Amino acid sequence: MAFKAFISGCATTALTTAERDLFAAERPCGLILFRRNVENPGQVQALVSDFKQAVGTEDVLVLIDQEGGRVQRLRPPFWREMPPAQVFGDLYAKDEFAGRRAAFAAARLMAAELHDLGINVDCAPCIDVRHPGAHDIIGDRAFSTDPQTVAVLGRAVMNGMLAGGVLPVIKHVPGHGRALADSHKSLPHIDVSRDALEAVDFLPFRELQDAPLAMTAHVLLPAYDERNPATLSPAIMKEVIRDQLGLTGLIMTDDICMKALSGTPGELTHAVIEAGCDVALHCSGKFDEMVDVAGAAPELAGESLDRFENAFACLYDPEPFDEAEAMALVNEAAAIRVAEVGADPTEQV
Repeated sequence: MAFKAFISGCATTALTTAERDLFAAERPCGLILFRRNVENPGQVQALVSDFKQAVGTEDVLVLIDQEGGRVQRLRPPFWREMPPAQVFGDLYAKDEFAGRRAAFAAARLMAAELHDLGINVDCAPCIDVRHPGAHDIIGDRAFSTDPQTVAVLGRAVMNGMLAGGVLPVIKHVPGHGRALADSHKSLPHIDVSRDALEAVDFLPFRELQDAPLAMTAHVLLPAYDERNPATLSPAIMKEVIRDQLGLTGLIMTDDICMKALSGTPGELTHAVIEAGCDVALHCSGKFDEMVDVAGAAPELAGESLDRFENAFACLYDPEPFDEAEAMALVNEAAAIRVAEVGADPTEQV
């Protein structure tokens, strides 16, 4: 039985009978976890195992957002607190080799924790280019204001994740860094020229076009489409992201229930697939919405299925590494104190 082209959340720390039955019948191609789904390692392992049993295979995506800084679902006391991406960008500006090495080490450490839980996808790195004066929804989640720095460190994080047996997700394509609004709350309008976007915001995505997975940005780019957010725009999804930027991996949406988009979950699921996304991402864990999304999602087929299978082909057993040495590199880049970590602006409650 084929997978369907959607990734679902779930309500709490264990699947309900209704969720398990829905997943068994509809077979989403992935499950995404939030802090509401996390208590301790044993509980997370059991939740992941239950989902895989429901869909009938180990070869399914299990995702989490573990960037470091404000956006990390797994936190002490069971998991490490990691610094935000900007820390590595600041180090790279002083010492390029040290910056790359520390970014790789942080990703490798996070991948080790995820792999132990059965989680095989991290929704990182965030390769949006930071812009002064923009909304802080990206902020220190970005490596730098310099696109080439973002590309280099994004590659280091990608490599660290893959070395740890976890698939990275580059986000938020084609770029969220200029947004003056938070797409969780409203639709950002990024009204700048094509030349400006292509020279800066698009560059990291073009450099990392071989990423196995990517996530869209819910932003309006009038230079390319005056009516439709990128996630819903065939012009942007196909002509910009696939053709111009050359992305070859599986493209999932950002959460379709963010307020940047209008419509029911089912309507949006249909619309994003029609626009050229491979997979709809639905995060709320609200069961009626999950049913709506499942009913609207098509089977994963054709090029989308090929991309899904190609992503799994990038998963290998973790390479050996010196955990203490990696942690020392991260600690040299930034003194990690829990009190310095702000509220997560992306968390589903």
